[in-house]
Amino acid sequence: MATDAPLLELTDVRKHYAVSGGPLGLKTVGAVRAVDGLSFSVRAGETLSIVGESGCGKTTTARLILKLEEPTAGAISFEGRRLDTLDAAGLRHFRGSVQAVFQDPWSSLNPRMTVGRIIAEPMIVQARLSRQDRQDRVAELMTQVGLRREQAELYPHQFSGGQRQRIAIARALSVDPKLIVLDEPVSALDVSIRAQILNLLKDLQDRLGLSYVMIAHHLATVRHMSHHVAVMYLGQLVEIAPGRELFRRPLHPYTQALYSAALSTHVGRPLSEPALKGEIPSPLNPPSGCRFHPRCPHALAECSASEPALVEIEPGRRVQDCSCVRRLISAAAK
Repeated sequence: MATDAPLLELTDVRKHYAVSGGPLGLKTVGAVRAVDGLSFSVRAGETLSIVGESGCGKTTTARLILKLEEPTAGAISFEGRRLDTLDAAGLRHFRGSVQAVFQDPWSSLNPRMTVGRIIAEPMIVQARLSRQDRQDRVAELMTQVGLRREQAELYPHQFSGGQRQRIAIARALSVDPKLIVLDEPVSALDVSIRAQILNLLKDLQDRLGLSYVMIAHHLATVRHMSHHVAVMYLGQLVEIAPGRELFRRPLHPYTQALYSAALSTHVGRPLSEPALKGEIPSPLNPPSGCRFHPRCPHALAECSASEPALVEIEPGRRVQDCSCVRRLISAAAK
């Protein structure tokens, strides 16, 4: 069950990458705004899913949360402590408390190590356990994720894609983390296996009280996992809401377009909005005003004039306050 105090909190976080040019490539000619002003929080026992098209800044956000990269501006806090102020002991605690499961189980596991060694490796770094205690813990984790303990002596190539992702999950669990960042955890798997992995993650969360930040392309992937869903477009949040409310009533035109792109769970039900057209603009030179307005089917002339703020329209729900969104909300209320 989620608590009131945020476990993870991002406040106006930005990550810009300088772009060099000129005759010798020594002059800074611009910046790629990969992440441009994110603010959200995740509570204990809660799943926040971040969705959006490729290039919107989802993976950069995950890398910032994992402290694999440092933000250009803004603050990231874990258990109330800013990551940029952690001393050696605090950083060690953070590394053990926040783990990751990556997209591709083919490349995220060392092919030269046995599965038992792969799962035990974080314990060697983080936990002071005897060799026997580590072996016992590996056997327990393998059972927990649906593998047989005798498979610990095998190598990754001897497992299917779904089994390899179970190994990656067991490795993440080995140091008893509080938060796991799931970067497209099922997109590289067969459709028949995806539901099994998502159900495993949900079961582990219920039993262990884990928090997840899940990165995904499609709303359908996270529908039954998420307590809250954040929708990103071109480095910014356009909408964040409780999962049930967002799926029941998407408000931003971009969220509606993502929702319409997912297959309906009801046979014969028509899609309510047209699929997205055009390509996502370059984050090196984003459009003025609302960044979505060149692709928005509801765009008004004033949408290109000023950048909309993310405002709270009801408890726990925020959406970009642009003219077309206000018009859609007003029309829905009638």
